Amino acid sequence: MPNTRKYNSRTLNSYLPTDTLIFALGGLCEIGKNTYCIQCQDEIIIVDAGLIFPDEDLLGVDYVIPDYTYLIRNQDKIKALFLTHGHEDHIGGIPYLLKVCNIPAIYASKFTAGLIEKKLEEHRMSGRYTINIIDHNSRFDSKHFHVAFFDIIHSIPDSLGIAIRTPNGWIMTTGDFKFDLTPIGSNSDYQVISFMGQFGIDLLLSDSTNSAVQGFSISEKQVAKSIMDIMEKTRGRLIIATFSSNVHRIQQIVSATISCGRKICVIGRSMETVVQIGRDLGHIRADDSDFISYTELDNYPANKLVILCTGSQGEPMAALSRMANASHRFVTIIPGDTIVFSSNPIPGNASSINGIVNNLTRLGANVLTNSLLNNLHTTGHASQDEQKLMLQLVKPKFFMPMHGEYRMLRMHADTAVEVGIPEENIFICSNGDVVVLRDHECYLLDNYRIQTDDIYIDGTDSSGVATAVLKDRQVLADSGLVSVIVTIDSRTNSILCRPNIVSRGFIFIKEGQTLLKEAEMIVYEALRKKMAQKTTFGELKNCIRESLEPYFFSKTHRNPIIIPVILNHKDAIAMLRNRT
Repeated sequence: MPNTRKYNSRTLNSYLPTDTLIFALGGLCEIGKNTYCIQCQDEIIIVDAGLIFPDEDLLGVDYVIPDYTYLIRNQDKIKALFLTHGHEDHIGGIPYLLKVCNIPAIYASKFTAGLIEKKLEEHRMSGRYTINIIDHNSRFDSKHFHVAFFDIIHSIPDSLGIAIRTPNGWIMTTGDFKFDLTPIGSNSDYQVISFMGQFGIDLLLSDSTNSAVQGFSISEKQVAKSIMDIMEKTRGRLIIATFSSNVHRIQQIVSATISCGRKICVIGRSMETVVQIGRDLGHIRADDSDFISYTELDNYPANKLVILCTGSQGEPMAALSRMANASHRFVTIIPGDTIVFSSNPIPGNASSINGIVNNLTRLGANVLTNSLLNNLHTTGHASQDEQKLMLQLVKPKFFMPMHGEYRMLRMHADTAVEVGIPEENIFICSNGDVVVLRDHECYLLDNYRIQTDDIYIDGTDSSGVATAVLKDRQVLADSGLVSVIVTIDSRTNSILCRPNIVSRGFIFIKEGQTLLKEAEMIVYEALRKKMAQKTTFGELKNCIRESLEPYFFSKTHRNPIIIPVILNHKDAIAMLRNRT
């Protein structure tokens, strides 16, 4: 039976100057890059500024950020940037946004602000921006907006949801959240969320990451109990890998380590940063004497050590990966070590993690991963029943699932229908789609979208890597490079010697000599005919490419990048210089 849902059925052909516009530059139909904007007349506020890590096919790309063109063009309207929490997919794009756009004010919780300041320091932007510290009691007011905050549980401290009053109605965004009835750290503001629901939320934007997971997620305290049990039973050295941003998990590991009379060694740049910020802000409670440096590992017996490290997702340069490959400078895996993966694989990382697990096992380590027998990880995102609870507490008039791939958004929309939200009041949007809030009613703008291309970051260059560059990298990876070196005399319009072809990554040189010699003759004949008449250097380069591309493809079914190098006789060069 075909699905006859009426999602996105309320549409408008245009919007009024007094309408409130809600759109995402990133975060819809994808995991990451969360950047949500709310515009009312001459004011824009931004919620989060994240990035996404590239897929394997984006060769040489470090990060992917949203296209900020719309914000750049309208930066005189921007009033503030609000951050819900400190994960990279919500704050990672801040340095790149600040480089191209004037943001008058940045608001973040204390822990999130600490991570942002560290990030700005890495980009050599420290001290140039003031971050306003907010909590659940804070408020922000401008001509068209009143912004309030409420505590929410996530896998990182000081996470906030945001409620925004506009002239056309109330908007609430949950940020990333879960409901944990026995949490580590502060609890969610259930009463505030419920009060806002009674007060009247016109549009709810809610986290969709775990829309396909039924029931409630397990409590962080169950994970803490499992870690304590493993630590008490382990007789040798314990190495635990987890997300560096999961501060509550780190606190449980540190507490268990102290209870068991062990010393903890933190290894990995991001882990060291988060542990330091967490200790400074009181989220991680431990004395300096509880920690040791990697240079002190040999001073303690194995059963008195816990190593807390990065690499739970199989990242090639992370600490655990280097240990598994026996390339870490300070830690060598020895038989009897117990390795704990306190995490679940992010989609796409399973094969990398399996490779590391196999290498660690070959080295004699006992490797434990999250399973039904070992509750070594719990998610920071709401499962279906938690999503239903949020919808029941808020009781929004209109609903827009966010933070998820299309399948996740769709399943979250289906869940909303189950709890009573009319299908026609639900919007499943993509980046750039515009939802219009007008007098407490929502509509999807039918014939207008915001520009939302992906921008690829190579190193710290915020200008982005062009699509053509990525295409060249893909061709280089697939088919290699051929350089054609030709020496000419532009005075007589003649070729001085037979062209020389150099190949890298295209064919095996020894077996391809005949092919390359034939290619040299093809280029020579093509150039000789071309130079029989008046020509230019650009035309000669095109002639080289046009003669070789079909030949190479006919022989190898590959299209390498062909780079012509034309060398002019030095007397001809001198003559050209004298003319200018």
